[in-house]
Amino acid sequence: MRFPEEFLNELKSRVRLSDVVGKKVSLKKRGKDYVGLSPFSNEKTPSFYVHDDRGFYKCFSSQKSGDAITFLMETERFSFSEAVEKLARDVGLELPKQSAGEVQEYKKRNTLLDWAEKACVFYEDQLRGPQGTAAREYLEKRGFGKDAWARHRMGFAPDGWRALSDFLTKQGASLDELVEAGLLVRPDEEGSDGKQKAPWDRFRNRVIFPIADQQNRIIAFGARTLEPDGKPKYLNSSDSQLFHKGRTLYRYMPAREALAPLKEGPLSRGLIVTEGYVDAIALAEAGIGTAVAPLGTALTEEQLELLWRAAPEPILCFDGDAAGIRAAWRACDRALPMITPGRTLYFVLLPDGMDPDDVVRVRGAQAMRDMLSSARPLVDLLWSRELEAEPLDTPERKAGLEARLMAAVNAIKHPGVKKAYERELRDRLYWHSRGGRGGKSGGWSGSSPGSGQTPGKRGSSPGPTGMTGERLVVRALESPAIMEQGREVLFRAAFEDPDVGAIRDAAFYVYDNTEMLDRPAVAAHLRSLGRKRAVELLETFPVGQPMDPRSVEGRDWLDALGRFPVARTLVGEVKATVRADEEGVEIMSASHQARIMAKVIDRRRASRSVIDEAVTSPADEGVQELRDAIGGMGVAMENKRSED
Repeated sequence: MRFPEEFLNELKSRVRLSDVVGKKVSLKKRGKDYVGLSPFSNEKTPSFYVHDDRGFYKCFSSQKSGDAITFLMETERFSFSEAVEKLARDVGLELPKQSAGEVQEYKKRNTLLDWAEKACVFYEDQLRGPQGTAAREYLEKRGFGKDAWARHRMGFAPDGWRALSDFLTKQGASLDELVEAGLLVRPDEEGSDGKQKAPWDRFRNRVIFPIADQQNRIIAFGARTLEPDGKPKYLNSSDSQLFHKGRTLYRYMPAREALAPLKEGPLSRGLIVTEGYVDAIALAEAGIGTAVAPLGTALTEEQLELLWRAAPEPILCFDGDAAGIRAAWRACDRALPMITPGRTLYFVLLPDGMDPDDVVRVRGAQAMRDMLSSARPLVDLLWSRELEAEPLDTPERKAGLEARLMAAVNAIKHPGVKKAYERELRDRLYWHSRGGRGGKSGGWSGSSPGSGQTPGKRGSSPGPTGMTGERLVVRALESPAIMEQGREVLFRAAFEDPDVGAIRDAAFYVYDNTEMLDRPAVAAHLRSLGRKRAVELLETFPVGQPMDPRSVEGRDWLDALGRFPVARTLVGEVKATVRADEEGVEIMSASHQARIMAKVIDRRRASRSVIDEAVTSPADEGVQELRDAIGGMGVAMENKRSED
């Protein structure tokens, strides 16, 4: 709405700027003014001044200045109208008069907001009452205790058709108002007496999660059924005068408040978007308070605008299953026309089909932080999606890859960003067609924020087919049948990145010593060996479906493996252990070579660990231990020929 100049001047005269700023900045009195550290930059010497008598602030480190309205818009990401309305409420100033119709609409909206707030209180009381036992047990099982209930205002809708309806109508609500607020459902069918049936409660026997607007007023509810086979599992309020699910994000204001003090690090780039409100709550309870969630729909343009209003580079965190990958692709397509310089998206696809709640409960908050810190930029997701859309085994299919990428680029409206994407993707195509020595090929290529890697050093460079070593190995451990078929060749493959080789070796170890090969088991074995980066490579690589050796993808994998560089030194060393007699003995089988290579590697590791231990011992003991270790190596090498 538009505000008269007289009203704005009156508002500013009633607001003490230091009170508004003091909620975000620790201020110290200096003469008649106040000074503190800038909320807009990371500084050690205060350069942020607040002048109450003149009603404005000045930040000398960022050169920003303004009044109370501007400050809320800068720090809270409010729109102008939102900032004015909040300040007016805080100082008890009535908003300017509007037309009769606008006044009526304003009063009606406030009435509906009042009933939504009273419904929230009702649900909160029910959770703590006798009927809320099952709901309390469910929440506690998910790791949410009483403090979490209060922080997120969780509640319970009892298993009755008109429990909420009866409670609110006794307080003066009309059924029509409650239907308009989205709290009741008006049935279409008529009763036996020919009259339309009375409305009933929208939520029954469900855990309740209140949804607030950008001024933290309750406008709707999300609800999770407690019935094992209840459908739908999650249910939101229908769109109403208060609530539009495509324009709302769950936890938006608390997440913005949590983001404001973050000045550096990967998590300061923007809000974190999860797929559901339970995931957003789980992250908040784990200390990652910048999490939000859409409400049962794919991200809309309006929700993307909300994310960018808070910060320029939100992180979209999706489950690593097929549905999560599809959701990431939809978000990519929707965002491309809207990206501009300094306004983009980052993506995380969680491993093993886990969601954020699973990761926090099973692996801990730090593991979740690590994954979020390794989020990949939008261009990586686009490249990976189109690269893996089909095999690139013919000139026509290679041309198809380029056509798909350029079609996506054409969706970008900003000319500068469009040109930058075209250059980047053509560069990746160039290196991919030449064996990928530029490192821009396969999966989530490129460097990860905070990883210390340079572009082209994630995993390993692609082989002649353009398939990276990392992709070869991870897809193999996801597909035991194809790994068995290509075992011997995979064992001989030479990877530039030792951590990719470590993943391969760990996969073989798990495969040979357990009944089931999967990512968690391989990651656990790598952790036991202290291979932190190998674990990161494995867990952040996109999750795929098991390959059939007879499928097109399976044949492509086997073809890529067959043309991948071989560890020549190791193969020569193994073959040197084979002594064909003068009559000519057949070269040992490939499987026997693989077993010998495994023993060679194991002996080297054992010897290396002994030496490492020796040289790190106290000086007076280390020399003798080193001698013993070297002597042991000599004995081992003498025994090698007879053992092999």
